[in-house]
Amino acid sequence: MSNTSRDGFTSTFGVLVATLGSAVGLGNIWKFPYLTGTNGGASFLLVYIIATLLVGLPVMMTEIMLGRASRANAITTFEKLAPKGQGFWKIIGVMGIAAAVLILAFYTEVAGWVFAYIFKALSGKLSSVDPSHTKAVFGELVANPQSALIWQWIVLGFTGAIIMCGVSKGIEAVSKKLMPVLFLLLIALCIRSLTLPGAMRGLEFLFTPDFSKINSAVILTAVGLAFFKLSIGMGTMLTYGSYFRAEQNIPLTATRVMFADLTVSLLAGIAIFPAVFAFGFEPAAGPSLVFITIPAVFHSMPGGSIFMALFFILTAIAATGAILSIMEVPVAMLIERCNWSRKKATAISLLTIALFGLPAALSQSLTANWTLFGLNTFDLFDYISSNILMPVGGILLCIFAGWSYGLPKLKEALSNGGSLNNQALIKILFVLLRYIAPLLIGIILLNGFGLI
Repeated sequence: MSNTSRDGFTSTFGVLVATLGSAVGLGNIWKFPYLTGTNGGASFLLVYIIATLLVGLPVMMTEIMLGRASRANAITTFEKLAPKGQGFWKIIGVMGIAAAVLILAFYTEVAGWVFAYIFKALSGKLSSVDPSHTKAVFGELVANPQSALIWQWIVLGFTGAIIMCGVSKGIEAVSKKLMPVLFLLLIALCIRSLTLPGAMRGLEFLFTPDFSKINSAVILTAVGLAFFKLSIGMGTMLTYGSYFRAEQNIPLTATRVMFADLTVSLLAGIAIFPAVFAFGFEPAAGPSLVFITIPAVFHSMPGGSIFMALFFILTAIAATGAILSIMEVPVAMLIERCNWSRKKATAISLLTIALFGLPAALSQSLTANWTLFGLNTFDLFDYISSNILMPVGGILLCIFAGWSYGLPKLKEALSNGGSLNNQALIKILFVLLRYIAPLLIGIILLNGFGLI
């Protein structure tokens, strides 16, 4: 398929909301709050912001830049841009696609839980201030093989239908509608949370740092979250970058996305932690914060069932945007390398993800005994993608951009042929890509293997 027939984003706002939709996901509403809660609150937030500036933002800019320069999928990008005789760089794209499939295998299951919780909140099944009750409801959901599979397939069918509509009429059009709604729902929840008695304790926890709580574990966790929460290292920003308009200011767009993504995370924290403290719950509840603690917290407040349903609706919106971007990675590859129609490429991608997702969805029930290195299939897919494929791919991407692609091409691409006056910024980015980002991502990789 030639580049002239490629679909793409049609407006500057469309580029921004689609890219933001990719970056904003369950990581903002689910992972960021529980990691902040378990790692000291404001001190963790401060380290996370620094890590985002040093690692997340430079790598995101680079992925988008390479995608736009190639106007191709994650694999073909490196075949086009790598110097002659260096075709091995396409392994970065291969690893990104592999990571995308494995991530979707378990991410769509978590998204399925979120979709299910919208109806559970509305039906009153979560109506209890006792976390043991909400824990039992959650356990029943994940341990029921039929429910686990059905909700995962609903998520796949819903997002697959959007993908089939294309980039401009599907991804961009839906993102333009969903992202503003997400912000409005978050703001509404924040206002309600801040009106609760004792809410200030939650704000102090989120915004008053205790530097004594910063240690090596907190730093490693913050760097890892900064790298993974911006949808980098899995081919998504490479693919979305290939749909960017030629005149789009990549550094400015990426920075706006980073700040908007951070804003969503902070709003989620403002919506959650004041309520958690107001009703005497534990902020360090861990991964169960959203599915077990939050329902009990919302039920404790007047009109809680309505606000609980709103919370899970906005979480479902966040999950949808992220899934769309990750699913587009294999779809774009199949369209361009196999010359398939978008419908066929989407159908094959959905089938592949559903097959990989089958053992992940059943990992709390029928396949609970399927373990490797002590990990069930859900945790194994998460470990391989998050601790191996994405960090290794991220390091190789930095090496490619900093040492093979080179500074002159970086300047040409990021300055839009010299039309943007951002040479100083590009030089800083180049230093980060060559030296700082690979070192920090390497530390994440070694930590993932348990070597440090």
